[in-house]
Amino acid sequence: MVQSAVLGFPRMGALRDLKKATEAYWSEKISQDDLLAEGKRLRAAHWKIQKDAGVDIIPSNDFSFYDQVLDHIQLFSATPERYSSQGLNPLDEYFALARGHQKGSVDVPSMEMVKWFDSNYHYTKPSFQNDQTFALAQDPKPVREYLEAKAAGFQTRPVLLGPVSFLALGKTERGATVDPISLLSKLVPVYVELLKALKAAGAESVQIDEPVLVFDLRPEVKAAFKPAYEAIGALGSAAPEVVVATYFGDIVHNIDVVPAFSSLHGVHVDLVRNPEQLDTVAKSLGPKQVLSLGVVDGRNIWKNDFQKSLKVIDAAISTLGKERVIIATSSSLLHVPHTLASEKKLPEEVYQWFSFAVEKASEVAILAKATTEGPASVLSQLDANAAALKSRSESKRTNDPKVKDRQSKITPDQFNRKSVFETRYAQQKTHLSLPLFPTTTIGSFPQTQEIRVQRNKFTKGEITEEQYDEFIRKEIDLCIQIQDELGLDVYVHGEPERNDMVQYFGERLEGYVFTTHAWVQSYGSRCVRPPIIVGDISRPAPMTVKESKYAASVSKKPMKGMLTGPVTCLRWSFPRDDVHQSVQAQQLALALRDEVIDLEKNVDEPALREGLPLRSGKEREAYLDWAVNSFKLATAGVEDSTQVHSHFCYSEFQDFFHAIAALDADVLSIENSRSDAKLLKVFIDEAYPRHIGPGVYDIHTSRIPPQEEIKQRISEMLQYLKPEQLWINPDCGLKTRTWAQVKPALTNLVEAAKFYREQHKA
Repeated sequence: MVQSAVLGFPRMGALRDLKKATEAYWSEKISQDDLLAEGKRLRAAHWKIQKDAGVDIIPSNDFSFYDQVLDHIQLFSATPERYSSQGLNPLDEYFALARGHQKGSVDVPSMEMVKWFDSNYHYTKPSFQNDQTFALAQDPKPVREYLEAKAAGFQTRPVLLGPVSFLALGKTERGATVDPISLLSKLVPVYVELLKALKAAGAESVQIDEPVLVFDLRPEVKAAFKPAYEAIGALGSAAPEVVVATYFGDIVHNIDVVPAFSSLHGVHVDLVRNPEQLDTVAKSLGPKQVLSLGVVDGRNIWKNDFQKSLKVIDAAISTLGKERVIIATSSSLLHVPHTLASEKKLPEEVYQWFSFAVEKASEVAILAKATTEGPASVLSQLDANAAALKSRSESKRTNDPKVKDRQSKITPDQFNRKSVFETRYAQQKTHLSLPLFPTTTIGSFPQTQEIRVQRNKFTKGEITEEQYDEFIRKEIDLCIQIQDELGLDVYVHGEPERNDMVQYFGERLEGYVFTTHAWVQSYGSRCVRPPIIVGDISRPAPMTVKESKYAASVSKKPMKGMLTGPVTCLRWSFPRDDVHQSVQAQQLALALRDEVIDLEKNVDEPALREGLPLRSGKEREAYLDWAVNSFKLATAGVEDSTQVHSHFCYSEFQDFFHAIAALDADVLSIENSRSDAKLLKVFIDEAYPRHIGPGVYDIHTSRIPPQEEIKQRISEMLQYLKPEQLWINPDCGLKTRTWAQVKPALTNLVEAAKFYREQHKA
């Protein structure tokens, strides 16, 4: 019998149940017991969904109240002392690590948060000190949740982040010098203890994720796998069977590491992202090891091509035999929505093209049954699958000849601004008349309950377009009034009309469809509802001009027009899988180019890092080439006097700095408030000539940064940046915050800028 497996399941629930409960706990509307009970209910519901779908290997410990890497920080007692010394209970300490804590005598900022590989999910970065120790937490979460599942009648496979990845994805505490990977000998005994505890609890198998195997690894990191997994393998029957899981790329370049897993049960690989690795990995296994085949996409929402997957499975079986194959999702299903069944408003034609987490669980089970019992056992499912794929390939929604014709006529001069930066800046300096250390925000201001109510009324037809426009104008007036009072230098209109930075534009472009409940976790309780690109993209009419024109007409200061850039629109959507992403990015760039020329202001491009191939080389350079050109195509049509800004979210930009420079944006703003300022050294090393706004405070937490803290950040930035280069801004948009949090934070930001303005008077 060929088994089916899911590597992880979404946590939020069908209706964002976990988000609502967690935020209710943070606002003290429910108790800790209430929150824990809701978590338990969701876990049981998700195990049942997978069991009912026919999945053989169901994960546990894939649930988290915030982030799975953060869970491991507490699991291994690796909480930095500045948090553990505050006297908080374990759950509140956990949330303090994630989002800071500012209450009573406790005032600590959040830990650094960065992108999880090339996804739009964010994880909390472990931080290690010179005298770092590890110890298994009392009542360890993986054991507790395994026993909880067992008591509820579900035999599960606990999921752990592996020791090498946990260390390699971490960083050194500020002021410390330890290389995180050198801590391996201290950490592995804790894993050994945990595996023994899981075995004693009754666990038959464990999934250990080592996703860093898809990276180009430092020699020290690569060498760490052998001692780590020799120690785990030496446990023999004292530990559950272990499957080491990799995803988001291939491991062929690290294939010499696979023998380190030879005493373990098996290995999982992502055959959606890199099917060509199958033969190499299969031949590297020991004679009895199993290979888990990631053939159902854990990152995108398109229905699996059963015939294509069965060919891959047959190829694996021809090498290994049926008894050594598991059919699985390519990665955790964390990155896709909960269930397609919640979508009642999708066009019937496109509905049949999609598969969300619940449906993907059924897909792995169907593939396993087809492999075990033969295709005839699931003939109706195979026929329905083939019909859906045929419908999509033949749909008129997919191809627009006019878009393709415009793409074919793009010329080289469309990628470049009219003049070099120095010439542009001379005009901008006169045109904008900005002071030293100009202050601004990234774009959005708080999306209040009243804004959401009015938008909902307009969507339902309960108020007219004229009434809604009048409400939006009043909200813009309020945002400008507040910026006047705060003393900011460059304004934004606040984006009260926008539901989401990508969805808003997608709704105004041809080639997209939208969901009602297809929420995906981005970080913590933050969920996004990515639009879906189903065909060629074009702009039928202006998208933002009305609101931006009004805002500029009533503002005393320079006003930024706000757009989301082409790569971000692509990466924060579910993209097509039938054409290359470069084609989709270029189509978005052309649509946005028209809008930029209409606006002549500012473009937001936070997601350049997310699509970055995880390994250096030709693939990465090819990606950066088309991604950068898409941005330039979208922005290069404006006059020299128009200042183009670009914003980057949680990007470890030293990895691809040459591409950032190639964007030729006049001002970069960088989501850098949780990172060490030393990352800015790259701007010196590369002699970056243009202007930069590293975020001076973290907007992803309710904590209000004191003025002195912002001054300290600016002081650190000035060690790497020239005063005339530096803009002062938060690290991202403010839509998720309240005015009660925003006003004092921005007041402190403005006062800190004024302080340094005085310090650097000519």
